[in-house]
Parts: sequence; structure tokens; C-alpha cells
Amino acid sequence: MYKIGIIDTMKDKGIELLMNYKDFDCEIVTDLSRENLLLKLPEFDGITLRRGKIDRKILNKCDKLKVIARHGVGYDSVDTECLKEKAITLLVAHDSTSTSPAEHIMFMILNIYKGFSMFDTMVRGGDFIKAIHLNIEKNFELFNKIILITGFGRIGKKLIKKCLGFDMKVLVFDPYVDDTTITSFGGAKVATLEEGLKKADILSLSLPLNSETKNFITLKEMKLMKKSSIIINAARGGIVNEEDLNNALDNNIIAFAGIDVFEKEPPEPTNPLITNKKVVLSPHAATFTKEGLESMAVETAQNIIDFFENKIENTKIVKL
Repeated sequence: MYKIGIIDTMKDKGIELLMNYKDFDCEIVTDLSRENLLLKLPEFDGITLRRGKIDRKILNKCDKLKVIARHGVGYDSVDTECLKEKAITLLVAHDSTSTSPAEHIMFMILNIYKGFSMFDTMVRGGDFIKAIHLNIEKNFELFNKIILITGFGRIGKKLIKKCLGFDMKVLVFDPYVDDTTITSFGGAKVATLEEGLKKADILSLSLPLNSETKNFITLKEMKLMKKSSIIINAARGGIVNEEDLNNALDNNIIAFAGIDVFEKEPPEPTNPLITNKKVVLSPHAATFTKEGLESMAVETAQNIIDFFENKIENTKIVKL
């Protein structure tokens, strides 16, 4: 019998899958304080992890722990060097985490391009007629607009289909994906980030956070972009430098941004992006759909089961 910790709750379908598995004794842990994780995690042979920071001090106490299954694909909340040292396997739920984020990116683009908040406020405020006489300079069609997708993994491949459905032109920057693959999806590969930024009306980021992508987009990169351009980050906080982004928006270096993720979550109330009217915000919620959360919970649970049955797919194992 394996002791399994469900760290932070998830949708019932995933929990039930684990609870009903014959070889598991499961416990849900909702107190995510460091003190409690130090106390509880050493009890487990495997854990699912939605929220909670797992650092070296915690892992060093986990002599039984064999596997961590992330409820999602990001793993910057886990000390991966320590996992490697202790030969603890890290799994991700990549099959269920692409459709909802791709749709969320489109939601942010459309919200910005179509002036949704402005029009909604007009109608609710009794200014229905006001829109007729507006000088509309900041609402746009998506037709023929150029989007630069950085990172052509599962989300990027879902996003490109949606963009092409709006008759957009798609550029892709990903040095790890060949031209033929990108072309087969209807996009065009750019050799350098700079080349893509100069052409793009919209920049969408679909990258993991690591040493290569930290501050991937700074004021230097934003200055290469069109003044009418927008940046969408539904990937990881820290990929776009937040101070530089606020500066670029305030000084009309770029026009708008859609931000789902922050370097510190939740963000401080003093974070200037919170009050910047040129930013559409959401609370790290790109996967927050009924279907997305249920699928992620089931996949996370199944990953734990497959690991202990020695049949986990290699594509779900993070190479540490």
C-alpha cells in the first residue's frame, strides 16, 4: 500500500480516481504552509501538487517520496535540482493543459482588440448612443494581423489553429522546432526573436520559466515592437519584466497587454499593472474551465497510478 498525498484539493473526478485505487491510502492536504508541508510530506510515497512550494529543506526530509505529479505543466514551485539528486520523478499533466489556455489567450486578444470593457461600461452606464460618435482608433479587426507565437508546444499548436480561423498571419519563434513542423501548421518560422518582434501586432508567450526565459521580454524587446502592438502572457510570471511592461505602456511604447500570470502570486496591491488601464488581467486562470480543471485532475491522478504501475508515458516525465 502506497501513501499518497493530494496537496491542495482538485476536482472530484481526480480525487475519486486516487481514493478508489486499490493500492493507495490517500490524504488531502489543504494547509499549504511551509511548516505543515515539512510535517506532512515525509509521510508520502507520492504526491499530486496543485499549489504549494516544495523547497530543498522539505524534500530533504522526504525519504519515502518517489514521485510528484503536477496538476499542470509548470514546475517552478519545486526544487528540481533536489529532485534530481534524490531521484524523485516529476510528472506533468500536458494532455489536458492546452485547449483552455489557447482559448484564454484568444479571449484576452479579443477583449483588447474589440474594446469589450469600454462598450460594456457604456451600456451599463446608460451611454448606449455614445458609441456612435466615438473616434474609434483602438479597436481593430484580427483579419491580416500578425501574431508572433513564442514557444511552439501544445498550447502554441492549439493557438495557431484559432488564429488562422480569424484569418491572421502567424509567425513562430522556437529554436527547438523545425521549419517543416511550423509550416505544416500554417505558420512561418522566424530565425530570431528580434525579427518576429519587429513584424508582430501581437506577441503571445507560451514558454516555461527557466534561466533562459527569465526576463525574456524587457523594455529592450518592447522597443522593437510597433506602438500599436500588444503582449499576452498566459505562460509564467517573470517571463515578461513587469516594471518594464508598465513603463512601456505608460510611455506608449506598446499599446496594451493581457496578463494572466505574475512574478509574485498573488501580486502585491502596489504592483502598477493592477491599476494600469491598458492591461487586461486574470488571476493565473487560463486553465480555469469546467472541462480543463476536470481533465487536469483526472490526468494528474492517472499519472500517479501509471507511475506505480510502471506504465507512465515518457513524454509526461520531466527530464531533470
